[in-house]
Amino acid sequence: MSIEVKVPVLPESVADATIATWHKKPGDAVKRDENLVDLEPDKVVLEVPAPSDGVLKEILQNVGDTVTSQQVIAVIEAGAVAAAPAPEAKSTPPAEAKPTPPPAAAAQAPAAGRVAELSPAANRVASEARLDPASIPGTGRGGRVTKEDAVAAAARPAPAASAPLGARAEQRVPMTRMRQRIAERMMQSKNSIAMLTSFNEVNMKPVMDMRKALGEAFEKTHGVRLGIMSFFVRAAAEALRRHPVVNASVDGNDIVYHAYSDISIAVSTERGLVTPVLRNCEALSFADVERAILDYARKAREGGLGIEDLQGGTFTITNGGVFGSLFSTPIVNPPQSAILGMHAVKERAIVENGQVVAAPMMYIALSYDHRIIDGKDAVTFLVDIKNQLENPQRMLLGL
Repeated sequence: MSIEVKVPVLPESVADATIATWHKKPGDAVKRDENLVDLEPDKVVLEVPAPSDGVLKEILQNVGDTVTSQQVIAVIEAGAVAAAPAPEAKSTPPAEAKPTPPPAAAAQAPAAGRVAELSPAANRVASEARLDPASIPGTGRGGRVTKEDAVAAAARPAPAASAPLGARAEQRVPMTRMRQRIAERMMQSKNSIAMLTSFNEVNMKPVMDMRKALGEAFEKTHGVRLGIMSFFVRAAAEALRRHPVVNASVDGNDIVYHAYSDISIAVSTERGLVTPVLRNCEALSFADVERAILDYARKAREGGLGIEDLQGGTFTITNGGVFGSLFSTPIVNPPQSAILGMHAVKERAIVENGQVVAAPMMYIALSYDHRIIDGKDAVTFLVDIKNQLENPQRMLLGL
């Protein structure tokens, strides 16, 4: 009996997906719930399991094709058994025959015996760019080289020693689906939001002192390290409660106020920026926040984030400081109305009680949709964040 393999029902906000990798080819045996194909519906990888045991009879959509919800992409012959491979014929070469030299492809085999496993899409990109598969670091499951890995490797400039003197090489590679989606979102933000940014600075010494004094006990008790991000998430949740317009969004001619704080945390991956959402941050403890961030970071590295992890969010926090950024203007993530930017902590001279002292300072930035958030709202929100971080006990007491 033939069974159709269909694209799963995609969320309303996702119009289509791209075939990323087929893990089987026609004629291969498949088992029920075995991952058959990977789809890329935006910034995540969606696995499509086989609906039954049998043999993959036909693939209807190839790698790189765009597909939609419930579209048939393959056919499985349920209950069938894959044909056994034909035995190789054995022959004895004549005594005078000389050993056959290895084929040219063998001379290009990965160094040190490493055999790189490439997805079909990655193999096509590597072939077109004339890349050695062994030179491409794989970020997929089990070190598998994905299409994005191959595209990134193709985009890297060749070593200067191997390039002719005065060469002006150029290379054109297609954007990945994820990069296309990021570009669309950024242009949507630029074209649809009256964006403005306000700035302030925070003395991080109280936070750093608390982490130094209580960090070891915190880790022993909760099994996770006490990071800086949890302070910002908790401070933001408290500030959003007191300044609800910053937590609101525009829907046509309406303003939607949210009675909860679902905070998106910007996470950089090899494939691009993703923003998984911490739900109900107003009810999360410091330990809850740290565990959730650790789990999302692991999923992002392993390509395990699901669509549901990235959907929603009423406010975003991004930390450019981990890359050394001192000052920037983050871009609002629609339909949200504001984003908080963290930056690098630097020792700077400040005045305290009439004395010039060195303190670990951080610039913070709030980009916001000026259609609904006035300058006064943005500035008082930032001051609220500053006051909580410079007096961490305030957020513990809900002040």
